[in-house]
Amino acid sequence: MKKIAWLVCLPFVLGACATSKVTPVQALSESADAPYGNILVVCLFESFDSRRALEREIVRQLQAEGIDAVASTSMMNSKTPVNRDTFLAMVEEKNSDALLLTQLVEFDIKSKMQGRSPRATYNIRPTYYFNVYDVELTEYSEPEGLEMDQTVTLATQVFSVSTKEPVWAIETTGKFKRNMDQQRSGDTLEGETRAIVNSMKRDRLL
Repeated sequence: MKKIAWLVCLPFVLGACATSKVTPVQALSESADAPYGNILVVCLFESFDSRRALEREIVRQLQAEGIDAVASTSMMNSKTPVNRDTFLAMVEEKNSDALLLTQLVEFDIKSKMQGRSPRATYNIRPTYYFNVYDVELTEYSEPEGLEMDQTVTLATQVFSVSTKEPVWAIETTGKFKRNMDQQRSGDTLEGETRAIVNSMKRDRLL
C-alpha cells in the first residue's frame, strides 16, 4: 500500500528545491576507472511514469555538469522488458562507460487531519460615516484538510561497464509535507537527485 501511495505522489514532488540526507554505503575504490563521462541512468519502480520522471531529473542534473547522460526510459516504452538484457543492449548502443541504478528502499507516510483557520468577511455600507450598528459579518471555516508527512529513501549504485562491478553506492533520504491542496514544504525528490549528483562530484565519479 505504501508503494502505491508513493507512485501516486511522485509526479507532484519533483518541482521544488531542497536537500536530502546522504548515507555512504560503498566508497569509490582507488582501482575504479572513474571519472565517467557517458552514463546510462536506470530507475527501478513499478510505474513507468515514475521511473521516467526520476530518470529525467537525474539526467538533467548530470548534463548540467557536462556529462553525456541518457535515461533508459527514453530508449524503451512501458511494454519493454525490464531486465539485464535490455539494459546491456542500451549500454552497448550508447557506448556508456557507467550505469547508474536507483531503487526505492523505503517509503513511509504518516497522515493526520489538520484544522483550518476561520475567515471573516465584513460588508460595510458605502456611506461616508462608519456605523458600528450597521455592519454585516460573515464568518466561515474551511473543512479539515489531510496533511501527510512523507519520508523517501533511495538507494543508488554506479556500475563500471568495463569491470561489470558496482564501484560506488549511497542512500539518500528526503522528507516533505503535502496536503490535499498540493501544498508542499520540506525536502523533495529534486533534493534527492541533486544529492546523488553532488555526491558523485564529491567522490570524483564525474
